[in-house]
Amino acid sequence: MHCWKSINVKKQYGFYRIFMFSAILVLAVFSFLYISSQLISETSLKDQYFLVFVIGLFIIYPSHKLFHVLPLLSYLNNIIIKTRFQFYFVPIMSVRVKKPIPKTAFILALVSPFIIINTVLLTGAFSFPSYSHYFTMLTAYHCGICLVDFLYAKCLLKSPKGAFIEEYDEGYEILVPVKNIQYTNA
Repeated sequence: MHCWKSINVKKQYGFYRIFMFSAILVLAVFSFLYISSQLISETSLKDQYFLVFVIGLFIIYPSHKLFHVLPLLSYLNNIIIKTRFQFYFVPIMSVRVKKPIPKTAFILALVSPFIIINTVLLTGAFSFPSYSHYFTMLTAYHCGICLVDFLYAKCLLKSPKGAFIEEYDEGYEILVPVKNIQYTNA
């Protein structure tokens, strides 16, 4: 296999630009969902269970990383999970796969946290309309976390069929199989 393209979204866009896109996405998603939930339901909002909301804020990120791993269970022996702390208290988790995996499995691993967690949160928002503001804030926060995953998925969707994805320290490499070319002497 040879490298078709290397992708490093953080280098391509820059940390501050990604952070700004993420913040704008969080505000836009929250605004849309909150207004939509208030138009649909006419129940009054309650501020009980604020502690549960704060715990939910801290649980979203580790569960996001967990749902990245679930589609890759067949590669479990080749997965490395590392945690480091930024500012001494903010855990930053990284999930790395040591060997190349098929493009479709990798894209599924990238988008599965968005699908699973946001489905649960939106179901909660509509099941408990008095607490929809909590659920919409958590959904918006999670969408902001998912932005980098979608930037990588966008790049991977443009890659050739049958490609494999390999992680390296600063991003991903898209590997394509080398076609056997036979030369004959005429």
